Parts: sequence; C-alpha cells; structure tokens
Amino acid sequence: MPPKPEEELLQRPLYVFDLPEELLLTLNLKEQTSQSPETDKNEERKKSPSPSPERTSTPEGGPAIATSCALCGLSFPNLEEQRGHVRSDLHGYNLKQKIKGLKPVSEADFERLVGELDESLSGSDSSETDSEEEVEEGSNKAKDTTLTALLKRQAKIVAPEDDDFVPKKRRRGPGKPPLLWFASSLLPKNVSLGIYRAIFSDAEQETEGKIVETIRNKQLPPMPPPGKPVQDGSGGVKLPDAKQSPHYLLCMIGGGHFAGMVVSLAPKIGKRHTGPTEERSASVLAHKTFHRYTTRRKQGGSQATNDAKGAAHSAGASLRRYNEAALTADVRQLLAEWRDLIDMAEMLFIRASGSQNRRTLFGPYDGQVLRSNDPRIRGFPFSTRRATQLELMRAFVELTRVKINRVDETSNAVAAAAAAAGPSTPPKAATPSKPVKSTLSREDEAAALHTTQLTALIRRSKAPALLSYLSSNALSPDFRFFPPDAPAHHHAPTPLHLAAASNAPAVVLALLTKARADPMVRNGKDQTPFEVAGDRATRDAFRVARGELGEEAADWETAGVPAALSKAEAERRDEAEKRDAGEKEKERKKAEVERLRKEEQEREASRREARVGKGKLLGKAATERSAQERREEETRGMSEEARRRLEREQRARAVERRLGL
Repeated sequence: MPPKPEEELLQRPLYVFDLPEELLLTLNLKEQTSQSPETDKNEERKKSPSPSPERTSTPEGGPAIATSCALCGLSFPNLEEQRGHVRSDLHGYNLKQKIKGLKPVSEADFERLVGELDESLSGSDSSETDSEEEVEEGSNKAKDTTLTALLKRQAKIVAPEDDDFVPKKRRRGPGKPPLLWFASSLLPKNVSLGIYRAIFSDAEQETEGKIVETIRNKQLPPMPPPGKPVQDGSGGVKLPDAKQSPHYLLCMIGGGHFAGMVVSLAPKIGKRHTGPTEERSASVLAHKTFHRYTTRRKQGGSQATNDAKGAAHSAGASLRRYNEAALTADVRQLLAEWRDLIDMAEMLFIRASGSQNRRTLFGPYDGQVLRSNDPRIRGFPFSTRRATQLELMRAFVELTRVKINRVDETSNAVAAAAAAAGPSTPPKAATPSKPVKSTLSREDEAAALHTTQLTALIRRSKAPALLSYLSSNALSPDFRFFPPDAPAHHHAPTPLHLAAASNAPAVVLALLTKARADPMVRNGKDQTPFEVAGDRATRDAFRVARGELGEEAADWETAGVPAALSKAEAERRDEAEKRDAGEKEKERKKAEVERLRKEEQEREASRREARVGKGKLLGKAATERSAQERREEETRGMSEEARRRLEREQRARAVERRLGL
C-alpha cells in the first residue's frame, strides 16, 4: 500500500534551509503560546484568568484543608485558585513579613497599604509604561513593581536623583518560547512543525507575521560534493572562502575543553551506501578542539576561581594556571585565524560557562574577534554536554532540524470540556498511570510464580530446598513450567529435565528417589531427562536411582537409562578414576620437568659453543679449573677481611677492563 502524501513528507528529517517546495507553499504560523501546542488547560487559565470566586477566611487554630493558605488565613474553592494566590502580591508581602518576624496582614489591610502608595502602580523604574519591554513582560510587570514599590516605601529606599543614574537590570519575565510552531494544509491538523526561534535575527523575530516569508527566503540549494583540499603556502589546508555560502559559528568552552566549528547552512549532496539515491549531510568548513588540565580534580572549579579566594602555591595550581593561559592563547589565536569566517557568519552560537571562559572569548584584548554585544550571538536553547566536535555537530542538527509534534486531539477535547464545565468540577491532580491489568488467570499467575522459584533452586543445585518447596506447595515433581511455549521450556519443560541439562546430579537423584519424578517424560524434542544430561556424573545419578528404586519403579529402558549402578560402585569408580588421573598428572609433570631440564642443558651448551667454539670447550674448562685453583692458593692463609678486600679489588679491575679504562 503506497504511503499517504503527508507520510511521505515526514518520512525523512526536515531541514530548515532545505524544505520541500510543496510544504513551503502551504506553511503558516500557528498561534504561539508559552508552551508547546499541547498546552494544557491550566496554562491557558494562567494567561486569561477568570473572575475569582469568593474567598473564605480560615479560622485561626481551625483545621487546615488542602486548598487553604495558613500564612494568609484564606481558603479557596479549588486548587487552581490556591495556586493563583501563591503567586499574588498579598502572599509575597506576607512572606516578607514572616521573614522579618512580623505578623501577616489581611487582604483588606493589604489593599489599604497599596492605596496609600504615592507612586504609580504601573511601576517607577521606567517612565514609559507602554514600552516594548513591558509588552514582553506582560502582567508580571505590574505585579512585581507593586510589591517592590510597597516594600521600598516601607524600607524608605530612595533612588539617587542623579540624571545619569541607571536603574538595576529589570527582572526577567517568562520570556518567549524557544520554538515557533507552524502548520500545513498537507499535514493532519494534529501535526505541528517547530523551528527554533534562535536561528532568526532580532529584526526577523520582531515581524512574526512575515516569518513564513523569511523561511522561504532562507532556502538554500544543495552544494556539490567537495573536491580535493587546496594546500596553502605553508603546507596546510586552506580555509574555505567565507563568502561561498551562509554559515554558522558554533563554539563551546568550559572545564578546560574548547570546541569550535564553522558549518555551512547549504546541505551537501552525497550518495547513500545502500543505493544510488542521494542523501544530504552537513558541510563543515572548519573545526578545532583543545583540551587543557585547568579544573581542580575532586574539588571542582577552575584555578582562576580558586585564586580569587587566595592564591595556592602547589605544583598542581601552577600547572593549572599555565594551562589556563595556554588555553586562552590557543583559543584567541584560532579565532584570529577564523576572523573572516566569523565576520561573515549569520549566527554565533556560543556556550561559555564561567567568567574566565567568557574573558577568553570576549576579552577585552588586542585583536579581539568576538564581542559580547554582537547581536548575532545566541545561546543554545537546549541542554548541551562536554565541548567536543561530536557535541557541536549534534547541536547543529538539533538547531536546524524541524521538530514534528503530534497532539492527541481526544485528550484536548476532554480537557476543553472539563474547562467549560466551570468551577463546580475542580481539576483533578495528575495521578500516575495505572499499571495495565494482567490478562492471566489466577492459576496461570501461580504457575508462573512456581516456575520462577523452581528454576532458581535447580540452577543453584539446592536439592533440599527444592523438595521442601514442592511439598509445601503440593506440586507434582513432574510440574510443567509456565509458559509452555517459551523457548527454554521447550528443551526443559520439567524440573527433572532442567536438573539434567544443568548438570546437577544431586538434584536429579533427589527428584528421582525422594520426589519420585517420572524419568520417561519427554520434552518438545522427544527427549527423556537422561538424554539431555550433560556429563557423566549426572548420567550416573540416573543409574544409581535405578539401582535404589528397583526395576519395577519405572520403565528404565524406555527412559534410556543404562544398567543399574550402586552408589558405592559409583564412588569406587570415581575414586579409581581420580587416582588414575592423579598418577597420570604426576607422570606428566615429571616428564615436563625432565624436558625442561634437557632444554636448559642444550641452551647452556649452545651458549658455551657460541663463546669459545666447539673445539675449545675442553681447554676452556681446564683453564677455568686452573684459575679457580690459583685463586684458592692466593687466598690460602688470609683472614676473612683480607680475602673480601682482595675480591673487591679483583672485581673492580674486572669492571675497568670491561669498560676499557
């Protein structure tokens, strides 16, 4: 069955700068929210709050209920209203009062305090109430400045009247979501396409209505396969021309690791290994990684951060300081070499953790390449790992890959219906999903439990515990393991089969003689337990059981068990075999020692022949004997101390002769 058109569009990964033409023509921007398209009803209520129902006071000392605030003495009809109160100015003000050791105020007293404020409730930090910053922050701006103004007035904080006074950095609001969501008439209604906002410039983000047109203008034709690398005059590889295609700079530095990469936005065409069809891949224009030992092992933090508390004088600290300076020099030199590529880059995605790393990139220093106020600089809008080339490539793919999100319309409809029902049906707290109810019957569940216990005892060769388990649970010794269609149970469906296959003779003997298991039961391969036994000791256990139980206990011939064998005979045979094996091992060791001795003699003889030649061996031995005799004559009659002194002098002269002194 051929795939549907929408399935064909989503079969391969969608690249932002090389989208299918039919998708571009039908692409349209969806209404953006602070969350992904599946934003739940609670998040929607936060943006457009409904009139709050009546609040009731909680009597002091009375029992606290789940939807009440013990600090402010208020109770609420549902959990949503309680959450809204926690984010209110009244609750924040009472928290400040509690920290100061003062009593909380009631809702009426708080309204009176706010009404007595001399300054505007729209905020005193900025005179332009309709500025672009306030539009971005939304309703949080009024809430923050109201509480802040009240606390400032009570603390008698007065800002300087200097015209050059610059207020502190404004408090950040919730901000914009990292992804822009799009829809297409070619795709189902529950499918949304997400593109990271960070790949658009500030001017492009200000005009969201034309963002689709911007995406169409950003489409790039694929690049042909690269040719042979061009060598520069110094013997290295020449960097590509910065104007040949739009590109990004990706850079990460932290913990002594640096990784930088310049990637072209135009995809590179290549052939698939599995067929003649073409595939698109990223084209890396330049890349480089550095690593230096700069972090304090087992203590954390860089050496520069530790030096701010007090300089250490250890060898490790000196080495880390040197490595920090070397890493800074290497990175700045690399940035200078990439200056043309960086200046022509469309976006600069940089992750620099710590003040030392930021100074490495942004200086200030002579010949500075990167500047912190560059509007092209972006952070990575997702979590990143250690700075490596592989991590940079993963980040580039994540940035430029279109996200596909499928929304469950059924759950959204249920949520919308619950929201329309009003406050009479408070939203239920999220509960973990319940486990799927087992479809097995009670007998099958018990059989599965018995199977687990029995197989564990047999594999550990616990014969007494196995017999006790069979007796206490009233199980047959020929119990069939569950489920019967499992591959392991096809070969060993009963305890006796499993014991024989596991080479557990003690368990086999216990099952046959104590539990009276049937040795004629066959498995899925039409084999008896004796036929699956893996070693001689296990097979002897069957023969011993035949001898103890007698011929009338079972049809031993049908079970394939050979003639009966008494336990004493089996033990005597085992002892005799062990004795024979021990004697053979002794003979083998003796022969091995003799062989090694002969080889050593042959090696010694060959070494002597190499030194003096074959014909001079006898003369050398005579010379050695006469020299020994002469040494004995020289030392005869000497004291022990004189003899040792003479030997030291002789050894010293011998060393001098060998060294040619």
